[in-house]
Amino acid sequence: MIDELRSTIAGPVLTRSDEGFTDEVAAHNTIAVHTPEVAVGATSEDDVAAAVRVAAKHAVPVRVLATGHGTTPSMAVTDGILITTSRLNDLSIDAETRIAHIGAGCDWAKVVAAAAEHGLHPITGAAASVGTIGYTLGGGLGPLARTYGFSSDWARGFRLVTADGTVVSANADENPDLFWALRGGKGGFGVVTSMDFELVPLTTLYGGSMFFDTEHLAPVLTAWLDWTTTAPESVSTSVAILRLPPMDFIPEPLRGKTTLNLRYAFVGDSAEGERLLQPLRDLAPRLIDAVGEMQAADIAQIHNDPTDPGPGWVRGVMLGGLDDGFAKTLLEVVGPEQQLPLILVELRHLGGATHRDVPEGSAVGGRTAEYSLSIIGVPDPSLFDTALPPLVDGILKQLAPWISAETNINFAGGLELPGSYEASWPAETFSRLAEIRTTYDPNGLFRFP
Repeated sequence: MIDELRSTIAGPVLTRSDEGFTDEVAAHNTIAVHTPEVAVGATSEDDVAAAVRVAAKHAVPVRVLATGHGTTPSMAVTDGILITTSRLNDLSIDAETRIAHIGAGCDWAKVVAAAAEHGLHPITGAAASVGTIGYTLGGGLGPLARTYGFSSDWARGFRLVTADGTVVSANADENPDLFWALRGGKGGFGVVTSMDFELVPLTTLYGGSMFFDTEHLAPVLTAWLDWTTTAPESVSTSVAILRLPPMDFIPEPLRGKTTLNLRYAFVGDSAEGERLLQPLRDLAPRLIDAVGEMQAADIAQIHNDPTDPGPGWVRGVMLGGLDDGFAKTLLEVVGPEQQLPLILVELRHLGGATHRDVPEGSAVGGRTAEYSLSIIGVPDPSLFDTALPPLVDGILKQLAPWISAETNINFAGGLELPGSYEASWPAETFSRLAEIRTTYDPNGLFRFP
């Protein structure tokens, strides 16, 4: 099989003993170590098709790696062929139609920068280094979600290699069932090589981030929850309880503290954005207040997520309507009085455009949720299998009255919990996705999850 791959593929074909193998299969979450039988570094769509045909001939499973965000230890690939798509990084923008043609290896930073040259902006994720394709296939909830919806709502078509090695297009006119599935169904349908994505005319927004000190955390959190009940769709916000270490790379006002980080993004006139924010600004003194008119191209600064690879542990759920009882319970279990190995507990306000499906329908899970909750453990791998799972299980047990039965595949935290895969979509959607996977991959070549 190795010789067959090397004779038909222009890119590198590496086995575990080959130099460069480890770098080729490295995930952004460094605790997840991929050790497939073969790594194929695709340099073109033809390379992907050739690799899939060889895999199908030898009945060897195929998986895909772009930037490797979202990978957890339980998702580490230990057999078969791993196709890496980082070299498929072509990007072009038609400013007239506002369509970006995005190669599977592109991250959001590249698309944001290119779109800005035309006064346009993609409905992107919070982190600039995240790959565009894997993120969009799961739906995608970014800093502008309430105004513009899930990122997958803006996907206008995909090209992918199916299980027989055929390259197909999936859009509203061609293979519409597959197009429906790819907008939120995540994986198991083929290897996506590119995506057509509609951009929005957006050059500036009123946004940024504010930090409140420990003693103000509880009242600001409670007031923010109340404020979200009347917030217009033009505003997307989130809050995060941050426990930051006393280290030099942390800004001095935050160093060694437990703070509340409030993120804010308003699309429209800056004066109106400032007016809507003022009640939150007036709640308490801010350690840092970095909210103001900003370039849309700088949107990643709102969440300021880390860009460098490293070990990570995350658990996520979706939530329904919240009340004072939720705030009280959340603070009891993760508030600043608790000594916990957690670096972040984040709530994102959803609703607005996230509640409305696209006209032709999509497979996105979690569309009925009002909020999302993410919990990130300290980046100490010794805690990932021991301390963090039971701790977070206990936290979620206390928050159970507010947790939605349905979540979203991008928030499922690597599917470590039994039933989390099935709960990532409504039951009817889950069944239809299974049928479409069987249609396009009857032999289960693309192992998912």
